[in-house]
Amino acid sequence: MTTAHPIAPPNFPAPRGACPFAPPPAYEQARREQPVSRVTLWDGSQCWLVTRHADVRSVLRDQRFSADARHPGFPFVTDGRRALANESTSFIRLDDPEHARLRRMLTADFMIKKTEALRPRIQRIVDDFLDRMVAHGAPADLVSEFALPIPSLVICLLLGVDYGDHRYFQERSRVLLHNHSTADEVRQAREELTEYLGRLAEAKRREPDDGIISRLVARGELTDEEVAATCLLLLVAGHETTANMTSLSTLALLRDPAQLARLRAEPALIKPAVEEMLRFLSIVHSGLPRVATEDVQVGGETIRAGEGVLCMISVANRDEEVFEGADRLDIGRESRRHVAFGFGVHQCLGQPLARVELQIAVETLFRRLPRLRLAIPYEDIRFRTEMAIYGVHELPVTW
Repeated sequence: MTTAHPIAPPNFPAPRGACPFAPPPAYEQARREQPVSRVTLWDGSQCWLVTRHADVRSVLRDQRFSADARHPGFPFVTDGRRALANESTSFIRLDDPEHARLRRMLTADFMIKKTEALRPRIQRIVDDFLDRMVAHGAPADLVSEFALPIPSLVICLLLGVDYGDHRYFQERSRVLLHNHSTADEVRQAREELTEYLGRLAEAKRREPDDGIISRLVARGELTDEEVAATCLLLLVAGHETTANMTSLSTLALLRDPAQLARLRAEPALIKPAVEEMLRFLSIVHSGLPRVATEDVQVGGETIRAGEGVLCMISVANRDEEVFEGADRLDIGRESRRHVAFGFGVHQCLGQPLARVELQIAVETLFRRLPRLRLAIPYEDIRFRTEMAIYGVHELPVTW
């Protein structure tokens, strides 16, 4: 039975609550009482908010919901996000068969076996940045000195990008991911990064190496625009997501001494611990957007063709019907059913790499710095509420 809707749907996004690790209370309430409900976006348009774990998985695996931002009714959570999606040919904003064609060219680079083979190299990178941080002395900003440079260097090595340019692409990545960036600011940042990657691709044609960019160019199947868009996605997503998960996971463990003590006593728990932190923190807080291409029933509601949907994975990962005591961090929990990486054909391509990086970074950090603690009051930490990827701006620590 279809439930009655409020006359004026609430605005998106909702205010955050007292706990910075949890989704806004209004979305938790929606999941319990009206898991498929309407919200009003920044431009006055409306879309559906899907909050229950089963419904989120249902939408994300249903081919009647499109990830193609060119479809009328596609929900954009900011004007900048609309500008980025409308001017990009990234495969995450395409449907099959085009999505599958482009994604298949990268699958081998991110297979579990391939990323597991990178463990020794990533361990050296983690140890090196931790050595530098310790040498500089306490207090230190864990974000800028540890959490951010590790995945930045790793993705640069995989792509064949000069890590010496990391400030250039990190600054422009922040513009692309900032919720308050204007459409013009987003276009300029994307254009500058696209030109940068285009020049790099041209250089790889002349002097190929074993990086992803060089191999994409050598295949001869992609246009220059497709190469640039694909590599832009990998470059930005490859460092922003893992960096913020690393720092936020560190903070969550520091705030939960019992769980941290358990991890230190049982280091073999690092793999389930990372899965649990992915579930518990779920750094994509603005949802995964889709648009219906035909009428579909979801959670007792009829979503009409041309209506947008936001799949709230951060809320779905707190669903008590799937995860008992879901608002509690439990590093021994079986959390593999989480949807932090999405679900269906568009789920995150780089998740095996992210897992390895997080496992090594978190385990190494707490093993080598057994007295690690915050260097400022917890109340003074600035959370990235204005960014597409949630986390903290800085994390001052001492040891």
